[in-house]
Amino acid sequence: MPVEARLRVIYGDTDQMGVVYYANYFRYFELARSEYFRAKGGSYVEVEKEGRRLPVYEASCSYRAPARYDDLLVIKVEITELRRASLVFQYEVRKEGDDSILVTGQTSHACINFEGRPTALPDQVVRLLKPA
Repeated sequence: MPVEARLRVIYGDTDQMGVVYYANYFRYFELARSEYFRAKGGSYVEVEKEGRRLPVYEASCSYRAPARYDDLLVIKVEITELRRASLVFQYEVRKEGDDSILVTGQTSHACINFEGRPTALPDQVVRLLKPA
């Protein structure tokens, strides 16, 4: 089940053309992932307490229309793949009150221990994140 995060575009997120600088969408995706954990009753801190990290190993973003200063954005996020030691989040960005999709994206994450070696996601994290 998707989760929605909201963010108002600040002036510093825009470029000289007055639109959101393309790389900032990856920051917005990170915000949405954090909100996904919270909406499911947990947090990324719990993953780290279990001795794991979830670095991004692949990221993509497709830009369809610009967002601008002071737009209220809705970032919809959901997990589309949950494997033993990896997961994939998918994103859609729209302006509040508008059904037009501005941006879509995806991030793939490996589960590693603090030494950087691949490891299984903790059972409690899998239960927390498992798509409905």
